[in-house]
Amino acid sequence: MAPSATGYFKRLGRRLTEDQDVTDAERMATQSLATGALPAVDCTRGKEVTLLGRLRSVDACSRCSTPSVEAELFDGTDAVTLVWIGRRKIAGIEAGRTVMVKGRIGERDGRKVVFNPYYELRDGSEPNG
Repeated sequence: MAPSATGYFKRLGRRLTEDQDVTDAERMATQSLATGALPAVDCTRGKEVTLLGRLRSVDACSRCSTPSVEAELFDGTDAVTLVWIGRRKIAGIEAGRTVMVKGRIGERDGRKVVFNPYYELRDGSEPNG
């Protein structure tokens, strides 16, 4: 019983002293892996991927010559920019939402990007997304 109690206190101490962003990133990465999604850090240009993560930011560029909605998806390992071209707004796509996306990884300005991904809104509290 002592070894499990020691492990419990280590985990408790870690949760109380660790940065909340680090804890959240680890939780998000674990949740993403549990669904079978590819970690964003392992995504490479040209690869067809399924990602699960939380939208950190959403920006609509309605005044641009071509309207678009851009969102930053973070899965606990890395961020990927999602771009929906020709849209001014997408219902449910808002900062803080958990989404699963499917598409092909590209690159723009040295960052990972997926253009016009298929997406599913998820309830972030469920173990499978």
